[in-house]
Amino acid sequence: MREEVNYTGRCLCGSVKAEIVARAKWSSHCHCPSCQKATSAGFATYVGFERVAVRFTGEDPKLYKSSPGVKRRFCGTCGSPVSFEGEAWPGEIHFHALFLDQAAEFEPEAHVYVKTRMPWVELSDHLPVFRKFEEEGES
Repeated sequence: MREEVNYTGRCLCGSVKAEIVARAKWSSHCHCPSCQKATSAGFATYVGFERVAVRFTGEDPKLYKSSPGVKRRFCGTCGSPVSFEGEAWPGEIHFHALFLDQAAEFEPEAHVYVKTRMPWVELSDHLPVFRKFEEEGES
């Protein structure tokens, strides 16, 4: 018997798809320079899951090792960013929030790495703010 799929995701063209059988661990906005470049945006919004709960369907996403210990996945057809995996979070995969079909369910909980946020990004949503990552936080 097949397990129930809790969440699904797909890229812009629908070539890369994912099924996730788990609850999200967290959701946050990341303002680090690497995420800014990877998305060509002021910040990236991620939803974290246990990697073992994820199964890619359709075409396999392409892999880019953007820095030591970091893997970024994207669609090889339309170029949509899909996910982030880093050695600092073993066993986790972080999906770009809007890759997920149920994105509206994952309200971000914080802003991280704001020490490098773009000066034109105004943080007025009252979420916790961390200069780097949570263990180095400051409000």
